[in-house]
Amino acid sequence: MRIGELAAASGTTTKTLRFYEHAGLLPPPKRTSSGYRDYTTAAVARLDFIRRSRTAGLTLAQIREVLDIRDAGREPCQHVHDLLQTHLHDLDRQIADLQELRHTVAHLHDRAATPDPTDCDATTVCRYL
Repeated sequence: MRIGELAAASGTTTKTLRFYEHAGLLPPPKRTSSGYRDYTTAAVARLDFIRRSRTAGLTLAQIREVLDIRDAGREPCQHVHDLLQTHLHDLDRQIADLQELRHTVAHLHDRAATPDPTDCDATTVCRYL
């Protein structure tokens, strides 16, 4: 199938497909005699995997690692498990950081709830921050 057909079948754009090919996520397809890319149906499944991986928060570099393992004929399951475990740890840390930030902002918001212009120091921009 040509690049436009693959884009439509996978719900992406031709620009994205060219980028994925350049980034090594999508192997270069065979070319027709007139020079058009000629993708196989396996490209649709590969693009679906890339989409699902991006939805799970994996980076393109991590996705390429998984694809390289699979392309080498090995099972990437343990590698994916390890990536997801690390990603979960990172998400937990980010959530904790965001909860701490929310607590700080809520405290500042509460302090600023009843502003008193007479208590404003002209040498500071704002006493609430």
